[in-house]
Amino acid sequence: MPFTIRDFQPTDFDTLWQIDQDCFPPGISYSRAELSYYIRRRSSFTLLAVPAGTTDPDQPHSQEKLKRNSPPKPKANIPIAGFIVAEAVRASGHIITIDVIAAARRSGVGSLLLHAAENRLCAAHCRSVVLETAVDNIPALKFYKLHGYSVIKTHPRYYSNGVDALVLEKNLS
Repeated sequence: MPFTIRDFQPTDFDTLWQIDQDCFPPGISYSRAELSYYIRRRSSFTLLAVPAGTTDPDQPHSQEKLKRNSPPKPKANIPIAGFIVAEAVRASGHIITIDVIAAARRSGVGSLLLHAAENRLCAAHCRSVVLETAVDNIPALKFYKLHGYSVIKTHPRYYSNGVDALVLEKNLS
């Protein structure tokens, strides 16, 4: 199934928080306050992957256009397959989180989100991007390495559950 990218709307928050809870174990998943903080940061942006063909009447810049004489679908019926929160600070980007629902994994959603975020970071003149992932998150490590990220250091006890994080970086220039 093809997907399209759209920007976050405040009404998406509860769904994104639930996706984060489903994607990560306690101690790695974000609390409501933490996720809200990262999404609202001045330098951050949040992108969502939704199935192509769905429409969002609140998003005038949506990549999908309404068909003539076809009523818009209510926002509540628009499924979200995944999302990414990233930020651009000076010449460096930071991927804060990337979450994909279980049913959409291995379908290209994560790659689509990552590429869209990297493109936005490049447009913001970021020369590199960093991210953190748990040392025991083998699927994530494989995913990031496939997309050109390299481990540059380890943060001991980075997560609130005591798990170490690997810091990965990719050159965008």
